[in-house]
Amino acid sequence: MTSISEIGSLPKTKKPSDSAFKQQRLPAWQPILTAGTVLPTFFVIGIAFIPVGVGLLYFSDQVKEYILDYTDCNSTNILRAKGVPFKCADVIAINRTEPCYCELNFTLPYDFNGKIYMYYGLTNFYQNHRRYVKSRDDNQLLGKLSDIVSGDCEPFAYDNGVPIVPCGAIANSLFSDELKLHSVKHGRDVPLLKTGIAWPSDKNIKFRNPGGNLSEVFKHFAKPKNWTKPIYELDPYNENNNGFQNEDLIVWMRTAALPTFRKLYRRVDHTAAGFTEGLLAGNYTLTVTYTYPVSAFDGRKRMILSTTSLLGGKNPFLGIAYIVVGCICLLLGITLLIIHIKCSKR
Repeated sequence: MTSISEIGSLPKTKKPSDSAFKQQRLPAWQPILTAGTVLPTFFVIGIAFIPVGVGLLYFSDQVKEYILDYTDCNSTNILRAKGVPFKCADVIAINRTEPCYCELNFTLPYDFNGKIYMYYGLTNFYQNHRRYVKSRDDNQLLGKLSDIVSGDCEPFAYDNGVPIVPCGAIANSLFSDELKLHSVKHGRDVPLLKTGIAWPSDKNIKFRNPGGNLSEVFKHFAKPKNWTKPIYELDPYNENNNGFQNEDLIVWMRTAALPTFRKLYRRVDHTAAGFTEGLLAGNYTLTVTYTYPVSAFDGRKRMILSTTSLLGGKNPFLGIAYIVVGCICLLLGITLLIIHIKCSKR
């Protein structure tokens, strides 16, 4: 009989146990690629993908868009010595606290029927940077305010020792331009809605206001450094659209995946007289309260008017991708079929 001391002195082995799993004896299925299975697959994918791509392109083409770049618009209230207007980008570069106002006239070439949405677009703005994406405090956004702020918010966590709410680089860089649309034909501003622009899942789950009077709750915290007003005054005309429930803030906090992106800014109110069917072709004026700087990173700003289709906004990429993949599969299928017919006897 082997003693306990002898068992402890036996050499250790790395040999795996004799089981079906460790010895790789489990039953498995491996496809055998033959002409009878590969060729039909290529043809089926090609025949299926091309009509789908054509359909996607059709719905994308049904969407009407009008894009207006206002990055270099001239100030309407500040003139140089010889009557040459300043660009608003230069005005806010000199004094960020003073807003600049500019107007741009444009013409819609055709009627925009159906529901109309206004977007703002930015270029060369990398919201997908790793540290930028992490720079937020989700507990704050859920209404759980504290004197201790997440370390991910640095250097936008405290202002002279006072916690910033909402903290982080994302909130600090909130898009702040105000866009108004005036219809020359109707002689009045196009009615725009500030609500209904955020994802319901974001507004109802990820963003919650703390209890109590918002002005009293938030007065113990500092506003982000680049903001001109505190979070409880983001929408002075609608108390329910203030605090963390402000939909402009919610839309901005959902970071974009690419450096050129657009975000929903407003919805046209189609219950107002004259705009029930959409926007008619004609002359319009875009009035901009210009406060958001983009010169530092060579960015551009755009206002975008767009309709929608069954598949959403205008995006021809998916339809083109389906057609290209379908054509490649059909081409490969035909090529392999010819090779199979000529060389199969060999």
